[in-house]
Amino acid sequence: MSDEYDLEAGPDPATFAAAVPEPEIDGSVVDPVYAVGVGPGNLEYLTPRGERAIREADVVVGFTTVVEFVEGRTDAELLTCGYRDEAATLETFAERVAAGESGTAVAMGDPNHSGYQFVGKVQQAVEREAAGTPVQVIPGISAIQVAASRARTPMEETEFVTLHKSGDLTAEMERLAMTAGDRHVLVLPRPYDRMPGDIAAFLRETGVSPELEALVLERLTHDDERIYRFELDELAEHAGGDEKTDTPFSDLVVLAIRRRDESS
Repeated sequence: MSDEYDLEAGPDPATFAAAVPEPEIDGSVVDPVYAVGVGPGNLEYLTPRGERAIREADVVVGFTTVVEFVEGRTDAELLTCGYRDEAATLETFAERVAAGESGTAVAMGDPNHSGYQFVGKVQQAVEREAAGTPVQVIPGISAIQVAASRARTPMEETEFVTLHKSGDLTAEMERLAMTAGDRHVLVLPRPYDRMPGDIAAFLRETGVSPELEALVLERLTHDDERIYRFELDELAEHAGGDEKTDTPFSDLVVLAIRRRDESS
């Protein structure tokens, strides 16, 4: 079974995933397990390389909503999970890889933009059950990249902070407070206790300007995509609660806070 870990105290699977660079895949080792970012929820944003890894796999694993997104692109056996059965499902996946099957794990967006906890869990399971099999990340298009386009926040001038992970978020929130106003900020909120209104209220409490422009970008690339524009003070009025009904925004959301207008 999967090693036990406490995401409040560690070890964090994301740290495990990022501990060393990927091994070189040169044909002299067994085929890797792929961890594929499938995009923001629109198949037009699934990359050809990611699609090939899904199509050619014997077994595909991921959270149910993600696997359902790509099930029409492969004849692989599909292993779906939620948070409660994630460890057991990844163990089954790794056992299949150990038996000689080719495996692909799928995550929404791009694993490099918030999926490293999942990559770490996949890698831990594979190393335990199929030692010697490398895990290779195939990046995808992230909602963060789409949000940067919609909000016109160039990546080289923008701080990216993900709150879309389990565990303590103190360091991430402090980084937000230190950065907002001086640089553009793109944030992946955490449903439903760190939603856009909560983030805005936190920044106001730390002294960030109430007039900063904030965009809540919801369901990007979907037919019902919406973009809401606020000043930070206005957005903070939506703070509070940790249930779906406590916020007007969906869980498929990115928050963009544009930097202070230096010309004014």
